[in-house]
Amino acid sequence: KKKTVSFSSMPNDRKINSTAACISLMLEGCELKKVRSNSRMYSRFFVLDADMRSVRWEPSKKDSEKAKIEIKSVKEVRVGKKTPVLRSNGLSDQFPDECAFSIIYGDNYESLDLVASSADVVSAWVMGLRYLVSYGKHSPEAPGTGHPSLRTSWISSVFDLADLEKSGRIPVSRAVQLIKALNPGMKTSTIELKFKELQKASERPGTEVACDLFVEAYCELCTRPEIFFLLVQFSSNKEYLGVKDLLMFLEVEQGMEGVTEEKCLEIVSKYEPSKEGREKGYLAIDGFTRYLLSADCSIFDPQHRKVCQDMAQPLSHYYISSAHSACLLEDNFWGRSDISGYISALGLGCRSIELVLWDGPEGEPVVYTSPSAASCVPFRAVVGLIDQHAFTASAYPLILCLVVRCSAPQQRLAAQCLRKTLGEKLYLEPPNPVASYLPSPEELKGRILIKGKKLPPTCEDSEGEVSDEEEGWELARRLGQEDREAPEGGGLRRVRLSRELSELVSLCQAVPFQDFESSRRGQRYWEMCSFSEVEAGRFANECPAELVSYNKRFLSRIYPSPMRIDASNMNPQDFWKCGCQMVAMNYQTPGLMMDLNAGWFRQNGACGYVLRPAIMREEVSYFSANAKDSLPGVPAQLLHLKVISGQNLPKPKGSGAKGEVVEPYVCAEIHGIPADCAEHRTKTALQSGDNPIFDESLEFQINLPELAVLRFVVLDDDYIGDEFIAQYTIPFECLQPGYRHVPLQSLAGEPLPHATLFVHVAITDRRGGGKGHRRGLAGRRGRRVREYTSTKATGIKAIDEVFRTATQPLREATDLRENVQNALVSFKELCGLTPAANMKQCILTVSTWLLHSDSAPSVTLNLAEQYPPMEAQGPIPDLLRKVLTAYETV
Repeated sequence: KKKTVSFSSMPNDRKINSTAACISLMLEGCELKKVRSNSRMYSRFFVLDADMRSVRWEPSKKDSEKAKIEIKSVKEVRVGKKTPVLRSNGLSDQFPDECAFSIIYGDNYESLDLVASSADVVSAWVMGLRYLVSYGKHSPEAPGTGHPSLRTSWISSVFDLADLEKSGRIPVSRAVQLIKALNPGMKTSTIELKFKELQKASERPGTEVACDLFVEAYCELCTRPEIFFLLVQFSSNKEYLGVKDLLMFLEVEQGMEGVTEEKCLEIVSKYEPSKEGREKGYLAIDGFTRYLLSADCSIFDPQHRKVCQDMAQPLSHYYISSAHSACLLEDNFWGRSDISGYISALGLGCRSIELVLWDGPEGEPVVYTSPSAASCVPFRAVVGLIDQHAFTASAYPLILCLVVRCSAPQQRLAAQCLRKTLGEKLYLEPPNPVASYLPSPEELKGRILIKGKKLPPTCEDSEGEVSDEEEGWELARRLGQEDREAPEGGGLRRVRLSRELSELVSLCQAVPFQDFESSRRGQRYWEMCSFSEVEAGRFANECPAELVSYNKRFLSRIYPSPMRIDASNMNPQDFWKCGCQMVAMNYQTPGLMMDLNAGWFRQNGACGYVLRPAIMREEVSYFSANAKDSLPGVPAQLLHLKVISGQNLPKPKGSGAKGEVVEPYVCAEIHGIPADCAEHRTKTALQSGDNPIFDESLEFQINLPELAVLRFVVLDDDYIGDEFIAQYTIPFECLQPGYRHVPLQSLAGEPLPHATLFVHVAITDRRGGGKGHRRGLAGRRGRRVREYTSTKATGIKAIDEVFRTATQPLREATDLRENVQNALVSFKELCGLTPAANMKQCILTVSTWLLHSDSAPSVTLNLAEQYPPMEAQGPIPDLLRKVLTAYETV
């Protein structure tokens, strides 16, 4: 009977958890489609010979000795459509990339191109073939025979330690706990079911299990095929990575620089569970899995876990983590106020907090934001809390945005309270009139700035009138305290301000915004404007370039529309793309917008300050936030994302009476400038349990990498009630390349224990739009002419003459860059790799071909040259000649 294999965790399906299982499948054989260069496919039955020296297929018009490939002649096994036959074939759209694989064999590098019924069958054949090829001329034993593997010995030793009575058997309950301890996150019910199955199959029911059954259960439950497949790809030593294999994996796949054998031995000693493996410097499947799941292999670049950006630029050059109504725990209308909201916001690195001051019933000002008088918090208590927690998460300046709604006498009490409680932390120095920009976060470390209204210099009384902030009036209306003296015919309201409170305002003086021209002429660098979400949104759409230019010098604060009575959040990216520094968020409301905010501010040691892109800071630069294409002077990057699998996915929270099984899919979203916003989803993993295999590739072009955020969302396709399972949000600049696990979080941003996505990340610099086409060229379809950088005439002769001379060098540079990109893509394609591959991977592929052959020519790589040439010694086959020619072109 012809069999296929599945990596599904459904109990009755075949489970591939070792090379032995792959070879066992190959020995039984299965049906695959053979693709010919004439665009035709033929179903054939492929089988591995019993001596494991050849793969044959039938029926065939050739005699049986020709319808076979000897293992020793195999140069390489490629996954996906990676040969000219599969890439140019008219039938290639009829099957997905992950169902195709090719065997490159013989001295002429011929290819046998095959299509399987599923990605699982491909993985089994590729894993088995690579294992057999890695032995070259040696006749391998069937894996699993003879000497026990590192892994089996280790699992047996774990069993022996648990066998307290030394009877050769342990209770099932103890065996379940043991496997759960070795694999946190695995469900007890899953382990118990596996033991029942194995006991039934071996006809050994009972309350105890023997060592062999325990080893079998562990291997079936705790082997992740996708990681085993990866290990075999890089292993030259059976079923584990030696030090040189690990070094190659870290350098070539993970993009690590300066890796040494000593570093690799450290990794082995830290993660390999077997004593023998640690002594010999071998990393087997369990150690490799632990390493890939560890913080040492995180998707988040560890450099960004501490402050890593230049903190000596003016304050206006940073995005500042800002909270709106931080003391609110729920929505604006029915919400409760609670002092712990401030502790939470400050603990998350928030650097700007809004305080709306109201007259308190006992003669002292209070802070409250809901219509319930019972929910007010004394101002004194809030200031004490801020003093205590202001700098626990970040040493950089904290901005207190005061919106005054209380009487002058209570304002005086508020000012006295601020001075007395905050003391030296309060920044009271007057602004430097000869400077042009605000001081830097570095200069203001440990200081608290007050943002608020200031009395005009002409006012000499103890209090005076100032124009009012728009913020806070929505609540006043609900409290029945709206200003009865609002000016007729619109205009700005006026309020009384005490001198004591006015004197606390220095670098963040609140002024009303008139228009961009007035600001350019008359606004001083220490004056700042607050914009409602609606007003700022209008500027962002109608005059984005002017808003960007305004924000180069001045701080701007965006607050949510008063219509958001449910305390929902605006999209901060809409305003970050225009350079707005302080986008005030309702921290108490979880969801997409808070995910973006929380993810964004992780990138600089979670200190609450993120340096804006250079194109938004430089005095001479033009940037429009609504750019729909690549930007001048900013190289676009291509993000290749392969979503491989999920681990320990929880059920959606509100899923009600739904069964145990979720049917998840993954959405990858890019948030940034309009040209970058995109979303791709994987297929749904049906009946996959909580460890689904997706194995799907997604691709994004990123035109402004410094402003892009990647968000993974896991959703349930078969939901009752809530479809949300988990999410994780990471700035593009913090992504690490290679095979990584994504630590999933709940809707509220809390870590979900042991829940992860396993992904592969590759990032390439490539100009031009979209995916490259068949030849991988970086241009758009239908666009015949290469676009060159050009300069606009200013009308000033001297300047135009200077720039005219720059046109030709710019044109040559554009040509050179395009030519290099195209040559690189050709070279990678001939090596059977994707455009995301790097030069090391290409050289490694060529060296692999040459190693697996008796008659292969010798090729030298002269590293002494500035551009190391690769030259063949003697005659070479056609494919290798093409590869060397493509390398020379590069």
